[in-house]
Amino acid sequence: MEVTINNVWMMICTALVFFMHLGFAFLEIGLTRQKNTLNILFKNIFIITVGLLLYCLVGFNLMYPGEFNGFLGFAGFGLEAPLNDAGTLDLGYNAGYTYWTDFLFQGMFAATAATIVSGAVAERMKLGPFMIFTLVYVGLVYPIAGSWKWGGGFLQTLETPFYDFAGSTLVHSVGGWAAIVAVFLLGSRIGKFKDGKPQAIPGHNIPLATAGVLILWLGWFGFNGGSVLSADPELTSLTLVTTCLAAAAGGVVSALVSTLMYKNFDLTMFLNGILGGLVGITAGADQMSPMDAIIIGAVAGALIVFAVSFIDKLKLDDPVGAIAVHLICGIWGTLAVGIFGNLAGFDQFLSQLIGIGSYAVICLISSFLIIFTLKKTMGIRVSEREELEGLDAHEHGMDAYPDFRLNEH
Repeated sequence: MEVTINNVWMMICTALVFFMHLGFAFLEIGLTRQKNTLNILFKNIFIITVGLLLYCLVGFNLMYPGEFNGFLGFAGFGLEAPLNDAGTLDLGYNAGYTYWTDFLFQGMFAATAATIVSGAVAERMKLGPFMIFTLVYVGLVYPIAGSWKWGGGFLQTLETPFYDFAGSTLVHSVGGWAAIVAVFLLGSRIGKFKDGKPQAIPGHNIPLATAGVLILWLGWFGFNGGSVLSADPELTSLTLVTTCLAAAAGGVVSALVSTLMYKNFDLTMFLNGILGGLVGITAGADQMSPMDAIIIGAVAGALIVFAVSFIDKLKLDDPVGAIAVHLICGIWGTLAVGIFGNLAGFDQFLSQLIGIGSYAVICLISSFLIIFTLKKTMGIRVSEREELEGLDAHEHGMDAYPDFRLNEH
């Protein structure tokens, strides 16, 4: 009975994480211009479909290879569930869920890393190179990096193991590091910087972006709640409380700081503050008290405002704020495990730094090699005309809103 309850909870959480892909899509298209809507939707659908297939064929067994050297292992192609002596599915595969549930839950996480990059490169990256990048990054880089911790690799076997409960680093920073490389190699959108100063390029549908953030918040109930890996009533309920409080604190503080700095009530900062709080709590949601969660979320919310401004000063064009949300707050949340909560201590903080550094190295090097190679061979940026007229018309031959078209440049 207990296995059944745990497994059902895990399957519900899997569905919630799947639902997050709709949230990401809504957020991205809401914060960008309508002439690129179909392109962004196509990328999001491509990521989840191809991501699941890749994770089935190679990713799952790269990420969970069993006994391996701690850096790279592979348990074979495809899925092969463990069977018991009677030849039926071994329900003792893990403490509270089956092999199939484990694969599907982890597969939903795998696609998220590429979705983060999709938002950062929106409105000017060619679709073909982005698809190739997704194949390599989700198919190979993410599961190899994931095996270092979640697969029992070297970060798990440190004297004080690196801790990342649901992926502030393993998911969000893995996407964030690649995003910053992609934005650097791609360049900014036409009109984003004028005389060295950043110019606002408003999104075309802020209500949709708001819906996207609320969907993502809902999905995080599965993202963090499912990472308990059981239906344990104490741990799951605490995890959902800390997750929600961090999100709320992140949003409120981000809104306050941005209002004080810019003298206007910026809804997009409010929204990204919520996401920053969610990313920040993800590394230690099961180890924090409610007050710890509020502090972690509040710091993440403030970081969002300063990070967005800093990224602009570096002349990096990130249309949806993905680098600030997923990379900066991912790093903060991972470090926070060594500062707050049950695991706080110098040794833990040092392990968290080792983990952050390890993922920075593999993600920066691998994403640079992939994207730089694509840039030199097939090109990664659309032409000026295609960018001005919109990727929907040129790469898809369609219009997301055929009955409501604005002349925008």
